[in-house]
Formats: sequence, structure tokens, C-alpha cells
Amino acid sequence: QLQLVESGGGLVQPGGSLRLSCAASGFTLNYSAIGWFRQAPGKEREGVSCISRTGGTTNYADSVKGRFTISREHAKNTVYLQMNSLKAEDTAVYYCALVRTVQSMCILMPTGSWGQGTQVTVSS
Repeated sequence: QLQLVESGGGLVQPGGSLRLSCAASGFTLNYSAIGWFRQAPGKEREGVSCISRTGGTTNYADSVKGRFTISREHAKNTVYLQMNSLKAEDTAVYYCALVRTVQSMCILMPTGSWGQGTQVTVSS
């Protein structure tokens, strides 16, 4: 069964850091652009960041630029989201998903199914 599995969430104080991981079960991520999305309570799911198939290009939502970094490690079939300088408004369930590309640039439009997500809570 093809499945994406997110991990690495937790409780962190404002200003802290977390690194999320997105791994694949049953297929390889290495041929796809991958994105991270998040959904806070009572809000719609929003795109956070994406990375192209090769890792050569990335895209970030304005709200996380300069604080979050997306990367991928083909040898481990994993995509990461390094989150620094976390704020209370970053609190959400974070999901990864395959995303669309336009001329090799990833865009924050998901395709396929969602994993179970990983909870990130930023609170003192």
C-alpha cells in the first residue's frame, strides 16, 4: 500500500526548533516533488513548503520564509522540514504530500492521498 508517513512533531516552546520527516511506504519519493502542508484547529489546510524532485528548487509560504527549510535525502527516501524560531501560530497538524510541478518548479498543490500527519504544538 502506498503511504506517506510524517514524524518528528511534538511540543516546543516559542523560539524553539523541530525537524519533521516525511517517509514513503511502498514507493519511492525520489521521483516526485514533495510538499509540506499544515492544518490548525478551525482553519483550512495550507501549503507551507515544497521541494522539486531533484531538490534544486524550493518554495515557501510567506509566513515561514527565513524560518523553515525543506530538504530531501534521496538515499533515505525522505524529505525533511527544519523549523526554527517557532511561533504559537505554527501550531498545527503537519502533513506531507506529492505536489504538482510547473516547468520543474514545485507548486503547493497537493496530489494523491494524505498521511496521518504529525502534531506540532508551540506553547510556553
